[in-house]
Amino acid sequence: MAKSDLKIDIRTSPYIRKAPSVAQIMRNVVYALLPLAAYSVYQFGISALALLLVTTLSCMATEHFFCWMSDKKSTILDASAAVSGLLLAMTLPPGFPLWMGAVAGFTAIAMGKTLFGGLGFNVFNPALVGRAFVQAAFPVSITTWTPALAVDRFVEFIPSTLALPFMKPAATADWTAQVAIDGFSGATPLALMKFQGIMTDSYDLFIGNVTGSAGETSSLLILVCGLYLVYKKMLDWRIPAAVIFGTVISAELFYFLDPNKYPSPTFMVFSGGLMFAAVFMASDMVASPVTPLGIFVFGVLVGFLTVIIRLFGGLTEAVMYAILFGNAATPIIETYTQPRIYGARKKAKEKS
Repeated sequence: MAKSDLKIDIRTSPYIRKAPSVAQIMRNVVYALLPLAAYSVYQFGISALALLLVTTLSCMATEHFFCWMSDKKSTILDASAAVSGLLLAMTLPPGFPLWMGAVAGFTAIAMGKTLFGGLGFNVFNPALVGRAFVQAAFPVSITTWTPALAVDRFVEFIPSTLALPFMKPAATADWTAQVAIDGFSGATPLALMKFQGIMTDSYDLFIGNVTGSAGETSSLLILVCGLYLVYKKMLDWRIPAAVIFGTVISAELFYFLDPNKYPSPTFMVFSGGLMFAAVFMASDMVASPVTPLGIFVFGVLVGFLTVIIRLFGGLTEAVMYAILFGNAATPIIETYTQPRIYGARKKAKEKS
């Protein structure tokens, strides 16, 4: 090859690619959540679809309202409010009354986000704040579950969906009697374990053939959606991995002590909302630690608290409170897990 054929491409620094914008990150999270939303609608029908729409629109409307009140440009186009609404809907029972879903959406943005100064300043995951509020305000509705795959789920709402504010749903045919697959009941796997000592098959938990919140049933689909975000480099895989590790280690300890009394680590990981929370909630970029050791401590803490509350607390599900506690502890965790600055110790010795 002649020297004249050689071409040198000279470029100036910096050589680091431009980081993705908030809107790009949030849009990809929405893309990752869409398969879970579709599966939720398949399982629970138009009630799940209505709940997804109401919570999402409620979050977006609340975000726009507070931007308008503070004379700021509306931020609903960055899709962060839409993400909070989708996440919130997927942590609620599919038959949750729509007006309560709207209250949860308003609370998520108003108390979980705007109160702290907006996106980037929130201490807690906004969707979990909204969920925690309705957990305390409407304990009966949020613990009322309906079985999946009802025959008329695409043409008939779950009775409680359209309940008027502060009113009981009108009497209708028993929804449970319409279930298409034998063996389904209104109780979640965690409730069956905690109150009846019945363990659900691991395969059903992994695939999603169980009763539960609108988007938390299929661990397999959640993992696939999470891997998409990992591939797009918009999810730190170490956080869900640490949460799952903390859960497995904590559950294994109790299972080793008495396997007849305590559930296996597999059951603990795949049941309830742990997998969904580990992938989409605990990994909140604002409310979770960023130091390498801090990520591990945070994840193990969330997993440990989830197991402890599930086994010894009054509630069947605990991952929501475990993550909120972890969010509150994040500043302390980061303070004590800061990596040593290169050369700092050497300089200190030289001064002395």
